[in-house]
Amino acid sequence: MTRRRRWVSALMVALFVGVPLLEIYVLIQIGQVIGAWWTILLLILASVVGTWLVRREGGRAWQALTTALQTGRMPHRELADGALILIGGTLMLTPGFVTDAVGVLLILPVTRPLARRVMARVVARRLLVTGAPRDVRRPGPAGEGPVIRGEVVDDD
Repeated sequence: MTRRRRWVSALMVALFVGVPLLEIYVLIQIGQVIGAWWTILLLILASVVGTWLVRREGGRAWQALTTALQTGRMPHRELADGALILIGGTLMLTPGFVTDAVGVLLILPVTRPLARRVMARVVARRLLVTGAPRDVRRPGPAGEGPVIRGEVVDDD
């Protein structure tokens, strides 16, 4: 296993353990301040608002995607927005205030462009790293590299 894969695996384990612990801690702290029933009501309200927000922004993203396809434009931004809304909606449906906050940041049209840029960098880096086999040397700019002179012979 490469060093990078070990780092990503360790990060994933830390997130799967750390996020629920953080959510429980925040829930307990909020419950102590406002009470258990108000905390439960606030969680339910956050889920309802999240559902409404996902439906609204998802509909807008779908409309933008169909418009881009109808005009013949590459819908890269619209697809990224759809993915971010899907991820944000999933986080909003997960019980907890921390995941709700992150979900709202991914869904809102004001903060989505920042998340889109981060996602584009991550995807671009992944594609560049895994795009070619590791044992193949990448050629330089066009015109450089070995040139084989020859003649093409067609038997027809």
